[in-house]
Amino acid sequence: MSIQNELNPLIEQLVSIDSINPDLIAGAAGEAAIAQFVANWAREAGLAVEIQPVADGRPNVIVTARGSGGGKSLMLNAHMDTVGVTGMTDGLAPRIEGNRLYGRGSYDMKASLAACLITAKRAKALNLRGDVIVTAVSDEEVASIGTQAICRDLARWQPDAVIVTEPTEMEIAVAHKGFVWFDIETFGVAAHGSRPHLGVDAIVKMGKVLTELDQLDLHLRAEIGHPYLGSGSIHASLINGGQELSSYPAYCKLQVERRTLPSENAEIAQAQLQAILDRCATTDPTFKAKLTRGLMRDAFEVPETAPIVQLCAQHVQNVTGNPAKIGGVSFWADSAFFASAGVPTLLLGPRGFGAHGVVEWVDLDTVHQCADIYLAVAQAFCNSLE
Repeated sequence: MSIQNELNPLIEQLVSIDSINPDLIAGAAGEAAIAQFVANWAREAGLAVEIQPVADGRPNVIVTARGSGGGKSLMLNAHMDTVGVTGMTDGLAPRIEGNRLYGRGSYDMKASLAACLITAKRAKALNLRGDVIVTAVSDEEVASIGTQAICRDLARWQPDAVIVTEPTEMEIAVAHKGFVWFDIETFGVAAHGSRPHLGVDAIVKMGKVLTELDQLDLHLRAEIGHPYLGSGSIHASLINGGQELSSYPAYCKLQVERRTLPSENAEIAQAQLQAILDRCATTDPTFKAKLTRGLMRDAFEVPETAPIVQLCAQHVQNVTGNPAKIGGVSFWADSAFFASAGVPTLLLGPRGFGAHGVVEWVDLDTVHQCADIYLAVAQAFCNSLE
């Protein structure tokens, strides 16, 4: 059976399974059904299968094409969950038009998952020395509890390299930004609007912070940044405060996101914001504020000289006929967790459009190329004795 005849139907089957993340949409299906499908498909292909519970009804599936021994192990990572289908027309009814396959998750990232599974099946037939391991994970779209569970138990699989197969437009991504979320609260004194001498306006106080944030963002963007990622940035995301139109507000809360480069971290970002609050307090004795750090994710970077990067570049050129492009991606990905665990990691996936959008499609030609690239890399990497 040709790869097209095997791969395309598999993508369609995966897209047709509702795996919307329930932490995004309350009551959504989650990953249980798609995990069961992946496990059954892999068993029928003669591959080793392990179900790893992560949260209630939300497992990972680890699929392994076991090697004969003595070689390196390559891990291919893809997530099973998707965002919702609001605004889409038949988002769970995949359709093919030309070389595009439409449907929720086709691009982000069930086509990549299918390519990983086909790679494992083909690798088994080649009887490689090392293992090819596919980690089909839960919850990448929210907190990445799936990949974090894999990384906590990474010694069990001992991968020598990881390819995170997020869609990268066929570019080898060796870097992406991190992010940190912060809450900033300003405190005032509630009073009736007719008695201004008694009130302190917490929202106006937040205005001072917003002005400073704008200046910080301009400063960050003006700096010489990363060759593939550009500069860091910060933006105000959500704000609320006040209790009624006729009163001075006693409280205002601002939520901000700071995007970080590999050379930055959460402590640097927090210090920059605390400096803003300290300056506001110095110039205004009635200014009172609190800074709280929330969710954070590290930026990611791998040297272009890493053997897995060079090997992928070689086989991208062999399969596509064009020199490989090496760069970075704007989005955060699970690659940061694997890199933090000390495993050489990169991102490489197909072309497409509409991640999280109302129209989503993946370029099937590039999915087929990815499957061929993954297999060629696995052959060279897993048979290596070095």
